[in-house]
Amino acid sequence: VQLVESGGGLVHAGDSLRLSCVASGLDWDYYAVGWFRQVPGKEREGLQCISSKEGTIYLTHSVSGRFTISRDTVKNTVYLQMNSLKPEDSAVYYCATSWVKCGDAESWYDNWGQGTQVTVST
Repeated sequence: VQLVESGGGLVHAGDSLRLSCVASGLDWDYYAVGWFRQVPGKEREGLQCISSKEGTIYLTHSVSGRFTISRDTVKNTVYLQMNSLKPEDSAVYYCATSWVKCGDAESWYDNWGQGTQVTVST
């Protein structure tokens, strides 16, 4: 499985971005895909996850109502729609796979993309 994120960039507070995670070699029946983010010097934070078994799950409530995960299995892509962005959303965003279910800990996820930088200015 290979994961490639894209869609990051520099935006202003209140703007929206949609991140993409193209997953090559992924069997959607057996893998969940989660979105995470990390700020330098801090632990990686799980955001949302999607799987065939569970649907969509929030891994944190800090982005509920603003961030939405979705997938297009024909395009082998998982998206993270981010609305009403805030400066504190600035981070490197990663997607990762977990076997069958959405794990609630980072250790559940074993394949990671290289990340895409999101910077939100005031």
